Order: sequence, then structure tokens, then C-alpha cells
Amino acid sequence: MTGRVCLLGCGFVADLYMRSLKVMPGIVVAGVFDTDAARLAAFCTHWNVPAKPSLEALLEEDALVLNLTNPHAHYDTTRACLMAGRSVYSEKPLAMTMEHARALNALAREKGLELTSAPCSVLGEAAQTLGHALRHGIAGQPRTIYAELDDGFIPQAAYRKWLSDSGAPWPFEDEFRVGCTLEHAGYYLSWLISWFGSVRTVVAASAGTVPDKEGRGPFAADLSVATLFFDKGPVTRLTCSIVAPHDHSIRIVGDTGVLSCDAAWDNAARVRFARRMVLRRRLIEHPLPRRIRLPGPTHPKVGRWGAAAMNFMLGPAEVLEAIRDGRPSRLGGDYALHLTEVSLAIQNAGESTGAQAMTTTCPPMEPMPWAR
Repeated sequence: MTGRVCLLGCGFVADLYMRSLKVMPGIVVAGVFDTDAARLAAFCTHWNVPAKPSLEALLEEDALVLNLTNPHAHYDTTRACLMAGRSVYSEKPLAMTMEHARALNALAREKGLELTSAPCSVLGEAAQTLGHALRHGIAGQPRTIYAELDDGFIPQAAYRKWLSDSGAPWPFEDEFRVGCTLEHAGYYLSWLISWFGSVRTVVAASAGTVPDKEGRGPFAADLSVATLFFDKGPVTRLTCSIVAPHDHSIRIVGDTGVLSCDAAWDNAARVRFARRMVLRRRLIEHPLPRRIRLPGPTHPKVGRWGAAAMNFMLGPAEVLEAIRDGRPSRLGGDYALHLTEVSLAIQNAGESTGAQAMTTTCPPMEPMPWAR
């Protein structure tokens, strides 16, 4: 893939994009801007990429803008990019409210631009392998799915020692204020929506279980549990937390057995199928599940860094390809808007919201060519 990108924001996550860029030949960084001049200088020196003196200067470049700013800044910064005629790949969430997300979506459509949303692990090998297995009925008809995105008791972690390659600290205050659901639910929501399309109803609850986190509040919920009812898919339970023991597994229960994957943040995570069987009158899943593989090569991989082994540039590369080919991106339009609505519904559910009917829809995502 070839193309030009600009990075808006060079905090902690920006280094993960640059690490991924090293395995994606042909994509060039045309410029970088951050309001923190010292951070901008450190980042651009470390990665040997051109700094821009202002947002206006950055938007003079004919390039796809990767919006890596704080989520609370996404609406204003993305709107500025779209008004300048630049397509945008936004870190999650697209916006902090549906009003803002809808406005950005409408503006992008009006201007004929791509507005797309992370996370892009939905384009990765693990997600695409599970999708392939579902389409080919490996486990029979899927009946229910359990998906977990629990990160351990993060308020007691040594997060002040977490530094990116170029020296950016992990933004713990922002993380605690934005919340683990908006930050992480998309990693499995994107997979689920890509396979089954629209969520019809969200029944969720969210709560703050650790009120005395470090930093300035108010803090978002640190635990959410959601039951998702799809228009054309199995009932799914999704949990997100930064308090429960680490568990990033997904289990798809079908008529003949269970498909599973244990690592949402690893593009090359193993996908397994355990056939259901009766042994001495006991119903069990086979204790030695077989690995499910795609038949050919998939995409460039990156090494493990911290808790993840994800190629963060799979999304921007797909958007650049879509622009080149004159087609809509898999990660934009109705999909990005629906992913945002479901994420916000879970995040904001609280204790008594109850069932929420979604107002946006999207079809299942076209598989990657190597996963059909």
C-alpha cells in the first residue's frame, strides 16, 4: 500500500502507529502536529518525521489525517480536518456524544470525504479467521457469544512507569476520565458488528467501582456489562473493566462446539475450535481443540509491545486503499456511526437505563480479500 498520512497528536498511542508503520512500506508520514511543543519535538526527533508548526500547516498537506488526540478533542479537531478537505482516521471513539458523531458523519458525506474509526484489529488475522470460521459453519449455527475485555486492577498498576518509545507517559488521567468502555469495547464490538451487522438493542449496566483513582475527576465507569441483541446474530454478552483479572477472551458457542480466541490485542492470536461430544454420559467440549487457520498469507505483523501485538496501521492502510480505489472504507460511514452509538450506549448505561433501542444500522463488513 502507498499513501501519505499526517499525525495529529503525538502522545502515547502515536508511537504504536509509528512502530506499525515500519512494517507497512510505502506509507509516508507527511507531517506531525501537537499542541505540546516539547512533546512534538521529542516525537519527531525520535522517529525522524517532519514537525508542523500549527494545525493549519498540517492540513496543507494532501494526506489522510490520523486523529490521535484526546477523545474529548475529537469533535473539534476532526471537524477542522474535514472543513479543510482532509479525510480522517480517528482513534476511538469517533466522538464523545452521538450528536457530535452524527454531525461529523454528515459533514464528511457532504464533502465527499472518508471519516473512519479505530480500532482496526477487526481487519487483523484473528478477527478475520473467526469471521471465516463463522461463514463456513465450523461450529454450526452460533447461539451465543461471551466476550471479555477485563484488564486487571489498573488503579494499582505501575502505570506511572509506562512510557512510549519516544518517552510519552501513559495518560492515566485521560484514561480514567474517558473510561475503559469507550477505550476498549470497540476491540470486540468491531469484530461482532463486522460479522453480524447491526445491534438492535443494548441492555447494559455500568458503574464506578473504584472511586478514588489518581488524578482529577469526574471519572467514567470502570466496569460495564452489556447484553447485545443483533438483528441477525446471536445474543452476546460483553464485559469491560479495569478491575477484574485480565481476560481478553471470546467464545462463540455453536450447535456443534465452541470457537474461541484468547487475545483481542494480538493480530496473530490462535483461533481454536472445540467440538462438543459425549464421553461416558458427560457432555463436554473436546479437551484438545484444533487450531483454525486461513489458507494463505494475511497481513504484516508487528512484535509484542506491552500488552499488545497489533498492527495499528491496518486501518489507515485500508482507508488509503479505499480512497485510491474510489470505494467506501470498511471502517467508515454507517459502520463507524453504529460502532460509536453502541459503545456510548454501554458506557452511559449506569444503573437504571434498561433496554436501549439503537437508532443507527449497518450491514456486515466485507471480509478482507485473503479471508473470503
